[in-house]
Amino acid sequence: MTGLARDGGLYVPETVPTMTEDEIAALAGKSYEEIAFAVMKPFVADTFTDEEFKGLIAKAYAGFGHDARAPLVQLAPNHFLLELFHGPTLAFKDFAMQLIGQMMQFALARSGKRITIVGATSGDTGSAAIEAFRGLDNVDVFILFPHGRVSEVQRRQMTTPSESNVHALAVDGDFDDCQAALKDMFNDFDFRDEVHLAGVNSINWGRVLAQVVYYFSSAVSLGAPHRKVSFTVPTGNFGDIFAGYLASRMGLPVDQLVIGTNANDILHRCISANDHSLHQLVQSLSPSMDIMVSSNFERMLFDLYDRDGAAINQLMTEFKATGNLKLSDNALTKARELFTSYRLDDNEMVRVIADVWEHTEYLLDPHTAIGVEAARKTRRRQDIPMVCLATAHPAKFPEAVRKAGYPQDPPLPHHMADLFEREERYAVQDNELSAVQQFMKDNIRK
Repeated sequence: MTGLARDGGLYVPETVPTMTEDEIAALAGKSYEEIAFAVMKPFVADTFTDEEFKGLIAKAYAGFGHDARAPLVQLAPNHFLLELFHGPTLAFKDFAMQLIGQMMQFALARSGKRITIVGATSGDTGSAAIEAFRGLDNVDVFILFPHGRVSEVQRRQMTTPSESNVHALAVDGDFDDCQAALKDMFNDFDFRDEVHLAGVNSINWGRVLAQVVYYFSSAVSLGAPHRKVSFTVPTGNFGDIFAGYLASRMGLPVDQLVIGTNANDILHRCISANDHSLHQLVQSLSPSMDIMVSSNFERMLFDLYDRDGAAINQLMTEFKATGNLKLSDNALTKARELFTSYRLDDNEMVRVIADVWEHTEYLLDPHTAIGVEAARKTRRRQDIPMVCLATAHPAKFPEAVRKAGYPQDPPLPHHMADLFEREERYAVQDNELSAVQQFMKDNIRK
């Protein structure tokens, strides 16, 4: 529940359990829920009984709008999209957040405790968290988002829920400012203990774990473990693609992981040129990727540096002080064995949406478009299936879709059709930690 450790570090498992070829092959033909149980159970151990955990998984995905939960769609020869936007808030974050919501609710009911959830969002995490925790008696939810830097649909998804336990805060700053405030709150132990702080950002280990599942479900559908599969991921905070790395550590035969970035390309620069330096954040048409400090990259570095915590502590301290980080030759070589990367700016991304629509009549959201082009440009082998993670529904980003020449705003699914008629409720906050903390204290239900 805590998300961030008290020393400022990120939680990782002591060991990563592996699955044999036979165990992976046995997932073929199973439901998404059955695959989720098989993949996650070794990490969960005895926290829940098997029946409890199966029940939580079933509840988490019952509200998804597709029976396959994460269906595959073919885009081109041996190139597939993994649709991760059939959850209640139309983005991949629902896969993890809905499950975390069920797990936390169960654990809180068992203990009788209450918590205050805080999250920072570049657009999608916030609405997914609010959807997962709205109306719960023992949870208060505060979501920080950058004021004026998310799409209108994303904002309204966060600001229209009427439940008294959810609060959206528009912070005068960018996502990195929101994420920094969140980390500072967790490192303020008096405040953390006073409000019983819990985190649901992608720094929360449970978020990463739940996202590992759809790598297995899609790869098995395409012939794994008897055939390798590659993945491309539109990447912001590195959690989603780190889940793909974990899947490979667990035994899934992953040939290549492609990092797709927008103009905020620190991860592309790091992999391609060993340049992990902070630049000015650019506001783009793919706002969920407008991130410069990718928190989960620290987890990746921990493995690249042979799980040497002291080395990572020194590396991250230097990065915070100087805004620059250089990988050792050994770490960079290891990263490049599995990872490649590609960068697209807004104009290039818009052209991809238009091109794919013209040739397939499939409408991409801007983040997925970046992933599709990254896959086209960097895939190593045509005979290995390439799966691009379609991370959001295009209706969440009408501006980008219109720029690509699509004649109208793509319609929202029926359960969200009246979104623009709902009343909004949110507070605008200065980019000051003390002001945000005081707002939280004033609005936590007694």
